[in-house]
Amino acid sequence: MKVVVVYYSRGGTTKKMAELIGGHISSGGIDTDVVAVADINAKQLLDYDGIIIGSPTYYGTLAADLKKLIDESVSLHGKLDGKVAGAFSSSANLAGGNETTILSILEGLLIHGMIIQGDWQGDHYGPVALGSVDQRVEENCERFAQRFVELLNKVVL
Repeated sequence: MKVVVVYYSRGGTTKKMAELIGGHISSGGIDTDVVAVADINAKQLLDYDGIIIGSPTYYGTLAADLKKLIDESVSLHGKLDGKVAGAFSSSANLAGGNETTILSILEGLLIHGMIIQGDWQGDHYGPVALGSVDQRVEENCERFAQRFVELLNKVVL
């Protein structure tokens, strides 16, 4: 199995979250690539069983570079069906649009037929950071990664 964590980060918070999530998935025994969106194209998503996308929040939605990747993935319509997916985000403050950003990402992934798991605890849609990565964010990234690995093992095996 192979997972990719794709992110866009300007200030470093989203990148740090991507590295935390990717590291925890790797420690679960799964080959994981953590890749800036500038270093991947839509066709490469076919190489992965799991796809996680992380973005800072810009006006309540995802960064343009990630939106472009999702838009370009239309060429893969039907080919990402059944892959496991997830999303995470960061913003400057509380009620800064984290959940709408994650939902924007998940909308595109759901249209591809990807499998997404919410969480009844903590950050329900995916990990969120407010300003910086603190202990709460670290714990939610770890929980997200562990649950992602569990779901991937159920779906792929």
